[in-house]
Amino acid sequence: MPVLISMLRGVNVGGHHKIKMDALRALYETLKFEDPRTYVQSGNVIFRSKEKSSAALANKIQNAIERTFGFRPDVILRTLDELRKAIAASPFPAHRKLEPGKILVTFLAAEPGPEAQATLLTLKKDPEELHLQGRELYIYFPDGAGRSKLPWSSVDKLLKTTGTARNWNSVTKMLEIAEEMEAPEEPE
Repeated sequence: MPVLISMLRGVNVGGHHKIKMDALRALYETLKFEDPRTYVQSGNVIFRSKEKSSAALANKIQNAIERTFGFRPDVILRTLDELRKAIAASPFPAHRKLEPGKILVTFLAAEPGPEAQATLLTLKKDPEELHLQGRELYIYFPDGAGRSKLPWSSVDKLLKTTGTARNWNSVTKMLEIAEEMEAPEEPE
């Protein structure tokens, strides 16, 4: 059964839209998703599902969260293969030895149109580096995201699609969990 990674936008940020991760795992179980595992408190759930349509899955998760918790976060989904490709496509080569906590990947709900690249070029990016590749926006914050003047929190308005960001440590840890789940279980 395919492994999927869901990332909820705006969950447990600034005291708003709180969901305990054990409650989120239980919710995914009620949706008949197999072996849901959460990673950190920001709404990352790795699970198995037979469902093929990402749009239908995202809607199903959103509806269940709204019924159960009273708000409707955006849900960004990636297959294990898509997450692997997003990591492989990183524009920041390992030899640069960048701090992983200063690399942010914004996973977008849809691929922005051709005007998105032009929009990104109009932003004041120095010292940040921005790279849009398909449905991922990679940003390196050499001074840390908290000190940046870049309006990265409103990237969905700029790119005309919603998204949710995760730092490189989280991205690679979610891949590790997903790959563990994909591995066939050894007979005892």
